[in-house]
This record gives sequence, structure tokens and C-alpha cells, in this order.
Amino acid sequence: MKISHWHSRSRAVSVAQRSICCALAVSVLSACASGSTGQFEWADAYLSRTPGASDATYMIGVGDLLAVQVFDNEKMSTRGRVRSDGRMAIPLINDIVVAGKSPTAAANDIATALKAGNLVLNPRVNIVVEDVLPVRITVLGAVKSSGTFAVERGSGVAEALAVAGGLTDFAHKDRIFVVRKVPEPLRLRFTFSSLTDLGRAGGFRLQQGDILVVE
Repeated sequence: MKISHWHSRSRAVSVAQRSICCALAVSVLSACASGSTGQFEWADAYLSRTPGASDATYMIGVGDLLAVQVFDNEKMSTRGRVRSDGRMAIPLINDIVVAGKSPTAAANDIATALKAGNLVLNPRVNIVVEDVLPVRITVLGAVKSSGTFAVERGSGVAEALAVAGGLTDFAHKDRIFVVRKVPEPLRLRFTFSSLTDLGRAGGFRLQQGDILVVE
């Protein structure tokens, strides 16, 4: 009787353990599924508040070689490449974020910093882009050929997906993300239809180091 009772209790414990494990597994999978997208901003909303991200104006990228000229003040003028953090060192002032900005906008920021620091009374700044590196982006997830690719300046998400061979049959067409680190961290969400229907999202321009993820 004791042996039979022990086996019965053992089977009951085993069944209970399996039930707990199954419940935990379901819970973990549900949590992963519900949190798979994480925090993001819809591309249309981002483009509404950042119009320059969709126009044809050249945007400075990481690795670009810039000549910064401060008129009538050669000591303030400099020349160098944009660092991986999107910044460039300017004499006598703190590093300035220039990546993701037009040359005109970056020059205005430098002029403002020079004036705020009482270094130049009425600064006039000009930036010339002397050399550019190919825009390299990484495409991951449910695409036919993931990896790092060189794309033309001004390319958008649709062009990048084409370079990666397009979506797989398992891709979620409403879960396409662009992750950007500079000049500010971004995680933008796109739908495939918004990229192909000539909507606002189709005008989004990729930048150096962007990561495209298809879930």
C-alpha cells in the first residue's frame, strides 16, 4: 500500500510540475509576443514633426568629410570627418552634432554656439561637404537576404527592402522598423502599404548606420 501510495503521489507531482511548466511557457511566449515591438513612433507622426527627414536636401552623414569655414576668423575654421556619434569638434566650443542635418542647419548651429560663447560677435559660418562615404545600412529579420548593404544617398525603406530581396512569406507587413542612433535615438514603425502607396512614409530617407528590422 505504501509503495502504491508513493507512486500515486509521484505521478500527481509529476503531472502538477508539467502543468506548471506549460503554464510558465505559455506565459513567457505571451509576454514575448506582446512586447515584441517595444517602444516606437509611427513614421508618419515622425515625418509630420520632422519635415526635413523626407525632403531631397542633402543630410550630413557619419564619416562625411566637412570643411567648416568661419568667415574673417581662420582660427575657428576647421576640417574633419563626422564621428560615429554624429558629432564634429569645433575649435574653442564643445562638439557639435552635425549628422542628420543639412549643411546649412549645421552651420547655423555652429554660428549660434560661437555667438552664445561670446567667441565671435556676428559669426558667419559655411560648411562644404568635401567627401561622402557610401550609406551603409543593415537589414535584419524576415527578408530574403539579411546583411549590411550600401545604398544610394536619398534611398528609402522600400529601396532597402528591394536590395535585401524583399519580404519573406512569414513577414508581418505592419511591423517594419528603422532603428537609428544619431543624431537622436529613434525607432520608427512602417507598414508595407504605407511604403508602396506613395504616402508620407515612402519619403523617409535612410541615413548612415540605420538598421532596418522586419518582424
